Amino acid sequence: MRPDQEREYIEYVTGRLSRLHRTAYMLCGDAHRADDIVQATLTALYTQWKRVTAADNVDAYVHSILVRRYLDERRLRWSRVRLGDVPVHAATVQSADHGVVERDALMTALRVLPKGQRAVVVLRYFDDLSVEATAEALKCSVGNVKSQCARGLASLRAALGPERQVSIAQGMRDAS
Repeated sequence: MRPDQEREYIEYVTGRLSRLHRTAYMLCGDAHRADDIVQATLTALYTQWKRVTAADNVDAYVHSILVRRYLDERRLRWSRVRLGDVPVHAATVQSADHGVVERDALMTALRVLPKGQRAVVVLRYFDDLSVEATAEALKCSVGNVKSQCARGLASLRAALGPERQVSIAQGMRDAS
């Protein structure tokens, strides 16, 4: 890679690293796996940087790589192995902070969604992508994004219950 391209790559990654990590975390629900997904994404991005910069929407291209890396990891058998006896969702929150409890409830509800619905909900509402940008990132139709989003939101509403929906919606807006 030429020095000017490498500088562009570093500037791009530096500006978006925390957002990419947040997206990966929202998809997989595990900070360590999110690190792995982001690292694989950045490696692929580096090797394809010339092609990426030629794309109309660089962010959608990068989100596409990120989601593909997440989906590829989910297909591997070792990704189903849990280290430790206690599932993540069984952890108790000792803090009086209401936001931590709400975030935990949201993450638990997101983990229940099928991977396609989870990807659409995360890209649409946590990364604030448009329907078209989400479809481009996932390489699917706009109609598929809309239907997956509707199903995903309905599942989240059912999992969270009516008392948490208002506070979760506020937290989703604050997280953006």
